[in-house]
Amino acid sequence: MLKAPRLSPLIPHLLPNMTTVYLKPHKEESLLRFHPWVFSGAIRSIQLDADYPHAQPQEGEVVQVLDSNGKILGVGHYQIGSIAVRILAFGVGELPADFWQERIRAAYEVRRSLGLITSTSNTQYPINNTYRLVHGEGDFLPGLIVDVYADTAVIQAHSIGMHCHRMEIAEAIMQVVPQVDKVYYKSDDTLPHKAPIQGERVGYLIGAEKADFNGDFWAKENGLDFRIDWLRGQKTGFFIDQRDNRSLLEHYAQGKEVLNMFCYTGGFSVYALRGGAKLVHSVDVSQKAIDLVRSNVAHNFGDNAPHEAFAEEAFEFMAKNQNKYDLIILDPPAFAKHRDAVKNALRGYQRLNAKGIQAIRPGGILFTFSCSQAIDKDMFRLAVFSAAAQVGRKVRILHQLHQPADHPINIYHPEGEYLKGLVLQVE
Repeated sequence: MLKAPRLSPLIPHLLPNMTTVYLKPHKEESLLRFHPWVFSGAIRSIQLDADYPHAQPQEGEVVQVLDSNGKILGVGHYQIGSIAVRILAFGVGELPADFWQERIRAAYEVRRSLGLITSTSNTQYPINNTYRLVHGEGDFLPGLIVDVYADTAVIQAHSIGMHCHRMEIAEAIMQVVPQVDKVYYKSDDTLPHKAPIQGERVGYLIGAEKADFNGDFWAKENGLDFRIDWLRGQKTGFFIDQRDNRSLLEHYAQGKEVLNMFCYTGGFSVYALRGGAKLVHSVDVSQKAIDLVRSNVAHNFGDNAPHEAFAEEAFEFMAKNQNKYDLIILDPPAFAKHRDAVKNALRGYQRLNAKGIQAIRPGGILFTFSCSQAIDKDMFRLAVFSAAAQVGRKVRILHQLHQPADHPINIYHPEGEYLKGLVLQVE
């Protein structure tokens, strides 16, 4: 049973070598509900370490957070911006010595209990060594992403604080996860480029001597092989968050002619082929992505698989390929990366889904997704509804989809729900 954090009096428990953040009156309420963010507008004052040489806390510094009455609320990473502190631990004024190891261990045990880490195939759990080990706030480590591909863990820091702790995190992973013998760090696109940080944003932290620097690395997802390129690929090299939705699509694919738009590595295409699809077309504007999906298809099914890949723009391809497909996947990149872009993003989702609904054969199945965190599931559903109404075809919702269990949502941090999807049947 979850207990509320124990709040301690200020004076006896303050650490003289730590910066202290004091909140305005009544601004502690969100922290008492375990929300992990402290916004800059909630801060009354900051007391620096007496020996601290700067006029404000250094970005990434571990700080104590206290309410207006001097009671300790927690400890977290300080950062410059609207989110001023990301809480790592509630009700304490410093991190325990074993903090990183224990948090990584807790995350690993969740994935192991879910049956996501398997080395031998059986009817219930096919071989799978591809999973998300740490999902930021969902694993109570805000600003940290860790994906595992076979024997390699890929770390991505979304805060300067996590960047500062990258070696401790890497060492904790090595201690906790028996399958991992290499840890790669890839934060070039997730950290502020102008931030005055020490150390490289990209490179092996542990196990470089065991690495294949040619990037020819394969991992298994539900018994299927995928080439993982964490050196040059997007994010950590592969989009793990669609694993369960790819499995669902496999069950719909038998005998279907399938179009996979925005295919990237071709995950949905590979699952469709295993599901017995009659034909699969993969489309992406990136030639690099097309080369990768071709490689994944050939590796799993040989050169004679009923598959073709096209480096073309999505709307143009669908416009000239009407009424050809029984099953269409629309999984575009995020249309809205911040709230200011929501209005334009909704128009984009409506336009895209209208094209998909228009293009599909009668009786066809449409898998459509949004990975924009700023777009909630109700907004997305409304955009798809508007698209269906615009086209004027009968549409049923068969499934409402979301991110998988290794991308958990902290119940106190609903902002962590980012992936939403619908499976539609179109008459």
